[in-house]
Amino acid sequence: MVDVRWAKEETTKKGVRIVLATGKRKRAIARAVVYPGNGKVWINGVPVEILKPEIRRWRVLEPLMLAGEKVMNNVNIKVWVKGGGFMAQAEAARMAIARGLIKYTNSEELKNLYEEHDRYMLSGDPRRTEPEKWMRYSARRRRQKSYR
Repeated sequence: MVDVRWAKEETTKKGVRIVLATGKRKRAIARAVVYPGNGKVWINGVPVEILKPEIRRWRVLEPLMLAGEKVMNNVNIKVWVKGGGFMAQAEAARMAIARGLIKYTNSEELKNLYEEHDRYMLSGDPRRTEPEKWMRYSARRRRQKSYR
């Protein structure tokens, strides 16, 4: 059994097993629901096939591609993302999907595969925006000094 702190398993009133998982990247937060189905993925109610630009779609589908056809064709995934830019949202959705699939399949192999491919797919990227300082234009940029 895989020890996963960032996803939880529940059973609906109809007796369907679902997995709830979360992912974060910068200011974006994603919540994913993984449940039995036929391989459909929705992001904020929109089918993933419609997502633009294409790099965003690839990022979101990356965990499914790595998991393989067997896993991909047996689950449906719904993801809700808010905050951040479009690429941060894609990364957050990617993390939520990867975490949800690991909990759903209960596979140590899949977890190791994700960690070898990209360690930030499960653990998240620790980099954050540095806060702006007093009397400066940004975190590091100072005001230009005039000598004359």
